Amino acid sequence: MSSIPTLPGIESKIVSTDRLKIHILSCGPDNGTPVLFVHGNVSSATFWEETMLALPGSFRGIALDLRGYGDTEPLPVNATLGLSDMVADIHSLAQTLGLGQFHIVGHSMGGGIVMKYAIAHAADLRSITLVDTMSPYGYGGSKGADGAMTYDDGAPAGINPDFVQLLAAGEKGAENPMAPRNVFRQFYVKPPFVPEREDAIIDSMLSTKIGDDWYPGTAVPSTNWPGAAPGDKGILPAFNRKYFDASALTDIDPKPPILWIRGDSDLIVGDNAMFDLAALGAMGAVPGWPGAEECPPQPMLAQVRAVLEEYTANGGSYQEKAIADAGHSPYLDQPEAFNEDFHAFLQ
Repeated sequence: MSSIPTLPGIESKIVSTDRLKIHILSCGPDNGTPVLFVHGNVSSATFWEETMLALPGSFRGIALDLRGYGDTEPLPVNATLGLSDMVADIHSLAQTLGLGQFHIVGHSMGGGIVMKYAIAHAADLRSITLVDTMSPYGYGGSKGADGAMTYDDGAPAGINPDFVQLLAAGEKGAENPMAPRNVFRQFYVKPPFVPEREDAIIDSMLSTKIGDDWYPGTAVPSTNWPGAAPGDKGILPAFNRKYFDASALTDIDPKPPILWIRGDSDLIVGDNAMFDLAALGAMGAVPGWPGAEECPPQPMLAQVRAVLEEYTANGGSYQEKAIADAGHSPYLDQPEAFNEDFHAFLQ
């Protein structure tokens, strides 16, 4: 069923929900406590296979491909919903599968989707695990620990066009510095780590649907630096601060326990992230940066921590774990340390 080879013990199937046809990978006993895994941007359920197979025997692992990724029906992404269309897709999947209450895990962009899922459907969740999650104020367009908008139109916005072009071309090699394989090796994990299943991981990245309705989405001209703001279609605008705000997580009821677990060497999500235009401007990589007073780097970790501390002040609980020597995907490059913390939290 999966267009990408799967590991032994992983089952692949298409589930027809009342919203769309969703591709899932699963393993573990049918009557096990469900753990639902939500992948990040430019990836798919494939990223989670080893983590699912390592779950303790009483759990059932389920990972879905989000719309626009993997083998799920590629319905368009309405950016103005701020990823809430993905939340509704996941809820329809949970209902179709009859999951009842379940643990939920989100990586990177998936962490933002999980926060929004918790806001909409808190009673569904036994626990929340946020893995190198993007900020509750999205990725791009905000400043300060309180997530204030940098500019009223969501600027700065943009992505390296070479990377998008190479994704669209299905580039599997390592010659071009912006080829998906090199982006994976430099940013998704901590060098020099290369996973045994790297080819499947690259296929997973290349399963990303490219275009205005998916990745990267649309942008519009802006009078603000660097001249572009998010449009109303596709992924990058959907998680820009203009449309994305999950800070209401602090007020959900009930409040499942939260594990925030991240690699200590993450270059994708951080207070000077390598894909944050403001941080790149400060480094001199994007010309014309107006300076830290007007357009400071987004303090992503500070934003996450501020919201989780307020969550605790309001009666919830969270743990923060930083995995040593790990990049943006600690479940891939430091699986033993990751699983030790993750399994202890689940149980």
